[in-house]
Amino acid sequence: MKAALFDLDGTLINTEIRSRALWRMLLDSHGIAHDETLLRRFMGRRGSDVIPEVFPDMDARVLMDEISSYYGHPDLPGIVPVPGAADLVLRVAGHGSPLALVTSADRDWAVERLTEIGVLEVVRTIVSAEDVTVGKPDPSGYLLAADLLGVDPAACVVFEDSLAGIEAAQAAGMTCVAVATTHHPDELSHADLVIPDMSGIDWPLTEPPAV
Repeated sequence: MKAALFDLDGTLINTEIRSRALWRMLLDSHGIAHDETLLRRFMGRRGSDVIPEVFPDMDARVLMDEISSYYGHPDLPGIVPVPGAADLVLRVAGHGSPLALVTSADRDWAVERLTEIGVLEVVRTIVSAEDVTVGKPDPSGYLLAADLLGVDPAACVVFEDSLAGIEAAQAAGMTCVAVATTHHPDELSHADLVIPDMSGIDWPLTEPPAV
């Protein structure tokens, strides 16, 4: 593998519990009943892609602004790094391998989070929600990242936590390592490798103990 492509939420930072809490707030505020099946539809995907499915008669931009207004809510879970994630990003950069971030989040969010975990300076290529017409599970984001890096998609390894992200990586023709921070390992078995977190992974990639 020549290049490493990283998802952000759930892969480098552990935010999926927080994200589910935000979507619950939005659904509750509009009186929409929800369960885990509905909440899972948001995982790993751009809010602007999912909102029209769940709120077909409402303006997605207005709802995205509403959910942004909840970010400072005191009851939201904190944001913590995924163990080993920042070290792996720095290891890839130190080896001189191309790397990129491919996220369903907005660029401002991505930049803030990368700054917090100390890797912004080495992540020079970011593909965010604003950069693609259709988000994950569509492969556009990963294919764009490979193009920007000048690397064949087949030479890329993707680190992902969500089912939508794994589908996007595989549709792009890339090797996918699934990080079991959001889903049970059994749900991720179609990835090329499933790991509990980023701890103990070396670069160039050598296969760590699977989950």
